[in-house]
Amino acid sequence: MSNPFDAPGPDGLRELAASVQVLLRFCMRIVILGLFALASRQGFGRTFEGLLSFATFYCLVAATLRREALLGPALTHFDEAAAYTALACLAMRTV
Repeated sequence: MSNPFDAPGPDGLRELAASVQVLLRFCMRIVILGLFALASRQGFGRTFEGLLSFATFYCLVAATLRREALLGPALTHFDEAAAYTALACLAMRTV
C-alpha cells in the first residue's frame, strides 16, 4: 500500500519537471507578449488578443510536430495552447 506522502518516483519527477518547464515557458511568454502589446499603437487589448492567437497556433503546431499526448499526465504544448485560447477569448471580450 503506497503512502500519498512518499516522494514521487523517477517517472513522477520527470512529469513534474516537464510541467514546471511548461508553466515557466507560459509565464515568460505572457510577459513578453504583454510587453509587445504595451508597445503597440493599436491598443493593448487588440494586440494582445492577436499575439495570443499566434501563440495558440504556434503551440498547436509544436505539439503536433513533437507528437505530444493530448491528455497526458504532464502539461504539454496542447495545454499551453488551451490557456492561450482562453486568455485570447477574455481579451476579445474586453475590446
